[in-house]
Amino acid sequence: MIIMVGLVELSPECKYNSCMTLKEFFELNPKIAVAFSGGVDSAFLLSEAVKSGADVRAYCVRSEFNPAFEFEDARKIADYLGADMVQITMSVLEDETVVSNPEDRCYHCKLHIMSRIKEAAADDGYGIISDGTNASDDADDRPGMKALKELGIISPLRLCGITKEEVREGARRAGLDIWDKPAYACLATRIPHGERITESKLKGTEKAERILYDMGFRDFRVRWRGNDALVQVKQDQLEEAFERADEIRTALGRIYDWIEIDENPR
Repeated sequence: MIIMVGLVELSPECKYNSCMTLKEFFELNPKIAVAFSGGVDSAFLLSEAVKSGADVRAYCVRSEFNPAFEFEDARKIADYLGADMVQITMSVLEDETVVSNPEDRCYHCKLHIMSRIKEAAADDGYGIISDGTNASDDADDRPGMKALKELGIISPLRLCGITKEEVREGARRAGLDIWDKPAYACLATRIPHGERITESKLKGTEKAERILYDMGFRDFRVRWRGNDALVQVKQDQLEEAFERADEIRTALGRIYDWIEIDENPR
């Protein structure tokens, strides 16, 4: 199989092993759209595109699956970089397959969102769409990558062999204050597969996680278990979570019937 990037053909041996630099990629693709989430990967990709002098436009989707702070981060980063950012407001809950929450929900959701971005970018004259998937991301563990492939979305960081660690370091050097921001999966991941996704549960999750953030926790998840919650934190804050268990239960008590702290750290 041959992969086309700009006008260059890459052999299978060149996939994801630094056969091309980002600078070279943008020289070959000087006009490009970036699917922009406000996370460190797409932020670094956007910064490198701007630095290269590419004609780049960022497309950021606002939906029920993403907390408000993600969009706020995206807007701040775009402003800092002086990049043009387009906001696409859409409802992922209009897709019944996504709402039913099957095991491959990520595939259907990614297909739904990226199709909208691709359509908006095409209307603006951008035929090449990119995303922030990096070389550390496991394709076998990410159903959404199937959607990217079907839609022809290019992942320059992955293509150029750039790992998550390298992305963070590059973002730090670029002056992006979210360089050490924890990876953030969408709110739908807090609801078990097979359980119908509702707007109320998504809003409840966003509110609960905002409360924990304001309490000083930094890398965590609050997962639905029926009408209860399972709070998962990293090892370095696990002891604190147990010490503050009563405080956490009181703070989240209006959202869930019961709150349990997971003994197995994330």
